[in-house]
Formats: sequence, C-alpha cells, structure tokens
Amino acid sequence: MPVPENFTTPSRISAKDRAFTQIQEWIIDGTLIAGEKLNDTELSKALGISRTPVREALQLLATQGFVEMYPGKETKVTSIEPKDISKVLPPLAALQALSAELATSVIDGKTIEQLRNINSSFAEAINSSDYYTALKLDEQFHKAVVQVVNNPYMTNIIEMLQAHVRRLFFYKAIILSETSINEHEQIIKAFENNDKDLAAKIMKNNWQRPNDEFCSKMH
Repeated sequence: MPVPENFTTPSRISAKDRAFTQIQEWIIDGTLIAGEKLNDTELSKALGISRTPVREALQLLATQGFVEMYPGKETKVTSIEPKDISKVLPPLAALQALSAELATSVIDGKTIEQLRNINSSFAEAINSSDYYTALKLDEQFHKAVVQVVNNPYMTNIIEMLQAHVRRLFFYKAIILSETSINEHEQIIKAFENNDKDLAAKIMKNNWQRPNDEFCSKMH
C-alpha cells in the first residue's frame, strides 16, 4: 500500500479526525486507488498515531462510502466510476438549492462581497485552465452560502457529498466550465435582490448541469 511519507496535517485536531481527513484525501486524489486493501498498521505508522483512531476513521469512511469493511477479512477502497456522477450531483443539487433559498433572507453584504471575490478568483482559474484551483474555489463559494444557513445537519451531508464530487473530479467526471462563472454571478445578484426562488433555481442548475452534460455525452 503506497502511502506518502512527507506531508503535513493540522496539529490541533483529534487523532481520529486527522486520520479521517488524510485517508479521505488520499482516496479522493487517487493516492489510494479503488479496490486497494488498507492496512491499519501501515496507516497508523504513516500517520504517526495509534491504530485505534485509524480504525475509527476507517469506520467513518465506510459509513460515507469511501471504504468497504469486511470484519476479520479486509478493508478496501470503494470502487468509483464516472457514471457515479448521476448518483452524487442530483441530491447535492437539491440541498445546495435549499441552502441558497434559506440563505437569501439572512445573507449580509460582507458575505456577498466575499462571494464576488471568490467568483473573481474562480474566473481567473478557469480562464488559465487551472482546474484544480477552480475546484477548490468553487467549493469555497458554495461553502460560504451553506455557512450562512447555519444548519449543521445540512452542512454535514453536503460536505460528505462534496468530497465524492472531488473524487469524481480526479476521475475526470466533473468538468468545470465558464458557464459556472456566470451562474455564480446570477446567484449573487439574486441574493442582492432578495429573490430566494431565483437563487434556488440557478443554484440547482449550477449543480445539475454538469450531470446533464455528462449524461448527454454518454448517449
């Protein structure tokens, strides 16, 4: 099991959270490939922590669909295919649309300015074909909207689905385009105009469109 040796992680988090975050990142970016068997002893050694938090992290990753655990036998990374985009994006689109609807009545000028600045950087990344940076900025944009709602239940589900989106990006299923720049700006304007229905509609389309484009290419 190839595990990187030189990496840094935040120090002020629990061992379990540290293990969860790092192992999830390795699965998302393909360092740990689909179907690969995971050894908790090797992982604990690589992370510099005991096996208990590693096992706890693997259990959490299993509930979120990143690993499969067969007690007494093996633990391995779940498989993933580009077509899984159709399983991830529709529910995420619905939740993101709801977050935009709920955020409209409470969002403030400072957050709107933050969204516009993020979208400006997102546009620069798209125009320079720096798609990984664009992906991170797109996450920042949508996370800022979700945070306004202040609903931890929604936040947790969205973050889990968002992690699967990142994994699909590395499998070339998610393609970011200039269309998202304009959609982000329309969402911002809907917030400014206090138009919750329009904000929700555009937000849903912003997430559903990549799925529709992918499906059209498959037919």
